[in-house]
Amino acid sequence: MNHFSYRSGRLFAEDVDLARLADEVGTPCYVYSTATLERHYRNFAAALPPSSLIAFSVKANGNLAVLKTLARLGAGADVVSGGELKKAMAAGIPPERIVFSGVGKTRAEMHAALEAGIHQFNVESEPELLALDAVARSLGKRAPIALRINPDVDARTHAKITTGTAENKFGVPWSRARDTYRMAATLEGIRIEGVDLHIGSQITELGPFEVAFSRAIELIGVLRADGHAIRRADFGGGLGVPYRLDEKPPPDPSAYGAIIAKLTRGLGVELIFEPGRLIAANAGILLARVIYVKKGESKIFLILDAGMNDLIRPALYDAHHDILAVREPGPERISYDVVGPVCESSDVFAREMRLPPLAEGDLVAIMTAGAYGAVMSSAYNARPLAPEVLVNADRWSVVRPRVSDDTLVGQDRLPDWLEG
Repeated sequence: MNHFSYRSGRLFAEDVDLARLADEVGTPCYVYSTATLERHYRNFAAALPPSSLIAFSVKANGNLAVLKTLARLGAGADVVSGGELKKAMAAGIPPERIVFSGVGKTRAEMHAALEAGIHQFNVESEPELLALDAVARSLGKRAPIALRINPDVDARTHAKITTGTAENKFGVPWSRARDTYRMAATLEGIRIEGVDLHIGSQITELGPFEVAFSRAIELIGVLRADGHAIRRADFGGGLGVPYRLDEKPPPDPSAYGAIIAKLTRGLGVELIFEPGRLIAANAGILLARVIYVKKGESKIFLILDAGMNDLIRPALYDAHHDILAVREPGPERISYDVVGPVCESSDVFAREMRLPPLAEGDLVAIMTAGAYGAVMSSAYNARPLAPEVLVNADRWSVVRPRVSDDTLVGQDRLPDWLEG
């Protein structure tokens, strides 16, 4: 569910008229709904065992206003860089509710996270473990860690967002789990706390989760028998969301939570979850305006002022996003290829999408864009980053301003031999 709906013939975000918002802010722009963010967080939290740590995945949406909204509900943060760590803390998320994931943590990032006093490092390799040990000892600290174990489970999602099969860059191989924990136990700067896994993103079946979590619980038993005090189980994120209104939705959080409750009963661990898409995706849209309607030999192209630099998911993953006209449509539909202005053939949002008749200047909303949207945007073709807007009932605020062309150009510097 989201809080974008038609009223009086126009699409609203909560109580804000998107047509009026577009006139004031300009397009393209991202628009986020506070009510949807809050609803999705609360629904997920209610489905989990009490006292679970919900560490929102900052890589899904790192806007400070979004993070602050979730922090006020008690969310922690899952971060994968020093920048995300700073963002999470700037949004008011306590370090003791932050977990640091990612395969390429630098020593500087480890240093900053240790000084901040984060809850846990999710360590993904033996070399990283040795580096973290050295940094922790240099500070006179012990780093709390869970090893991310690759359970070799096919998440049955897109190949570019699956992370738990036998050979990919994430995690410690299942076959080396016990040996790596044994090594970790010998390191003075390391304190073993738990087991971590994450098998992928946009997973629309519960079966892969159940298999992966069962394997993790089996491993916890083995590790405890080996003498390790395993107090935490980090089950990652990955639960999918509906990108198509006309398809069967993925399992809801209550079904996911029922599996968790069944498998972890009596396990005696703190449970950690890292949702991102589930919380933010349907809470955001990309608002765009039609520049031209171009007739080809056999196609009609709807050319928008938003491009793949603003929302790269369709170009990168062949991802589908529903597109709605901001002016409430009648029954007539036309087949369009919806494209952007970027000079790439892959700058396509949809092919042969049935939409109402649209003309130059009309507004459209690209739906389910609140996760992996603005965070993955770029200034390709020297197109400044689109602004982001947060709506709260009948109020709205620009929470990331539009970058001007002059500011974008001004970021470059000329060497002295090219001056003058």
